[in-house]
Amino acid sequence: MTFRDSFKFYKARKPPPDLSEVIDIRNPDGKIVKKVNVSPFGAACISEQLQTDSDFKPVENWNVFEFPSIPGLLVIENPFKPESQRKWILKCLRDYPCKPNITNLDAHDVLENGTTWWDACCGLNPRKDLVSKLRWTTLGYHHNWDTKQYSEDLRTKMPEDLTRMTKYIATVLGFHDFEAEAAIVNYYRMNSTLAGHTDHSEINLDAPLFSISFGQSAVFLIGGPTQEEPAHALYLRSGDVMVMSTSSRLRYHGVPKILYDPEELWNSKDSCVIDDDWIKAKSYIADARINVNVRQVLMPGQLSL
Repeated sequence: MTFRDSFKFYKARKPPPDLSEVIDIRNPDGKIVKKVNVSPFGAACISEQLQTDSDFKPVENWNVFEFPSIPGLLVIENPFKPESQRKWILKCLRDYPCKPNITNLDAHDVLENGTTWWDACCGLNPRKDLVSKLRWTTLGYHHNWDTKQYSEDLRTKMPEDLTRMTKYIATVLGFHDFEAEAAIVNYYRMNSTLAGHTDHSEINLDAPLFSISFGQSAVFLIGGPTQEEPAHALYLRSGDVMVMSTSSRLRYHGVPKILYDPEELWNSKDSCVIDDDWIKAKSYIADARINVNVRQVLMPGQLSL
């Protein structure tokens, strides 16, 4: 099927789609999906101390997969420590939808001055009507959804924790020059989709784009340079990291389906101690998926647009 037809197929609710052709990286066939060794890349540059202090499992335990027919596409199977998933889910809900970052809610004036989405939804008088209305947050260079371009007028400081986290992944994979300069956090409800698109807004299309999943699972679809070419569907689960660089960024891709994840890795026994904030975040993520995608906007050595 073409990308366009595949998207409609997997998006369907009644009857639900047959998922038997969806690729599962946990069971690579060696043809469409192949496991690769990270040691030839940059794993040796990560010191033992840095690994110990990071959010990740030891690099030697990472499972990284490539797609031979889609150059530039890699998927890392959940490299996060169990407690780290909770940490990042909380950051995406409590911290990132705050100023100076921009959210889709800003244009609708639904929050009182100085009130954050988290405070409005999780405070003493929770606004239940706002829970599902948060759709995206932008950080760093703020993506202009109308022009599909970046500008210096819409640029704020990238969160240091997110910059550090993606730099770690980039170094392991050999992208030593990567700089995190823009990010979009997408919030999906169980009936949400992400329409087919390409990622071409950045100047440096050779630089990798890191797409990190938390919460419920997604069926991710990737095809070719047009929507009329065949597409592959694959599962993305909580903690999985997709990396798109070079020509893979210019292939149409999207998310036609969100699925409940029975494993709920963010609720494992090894996760961090439960606190009030996590109880609230846990309630949200029980019916939601969060995707964090981080990009480099500028060319190496370039300081501004």
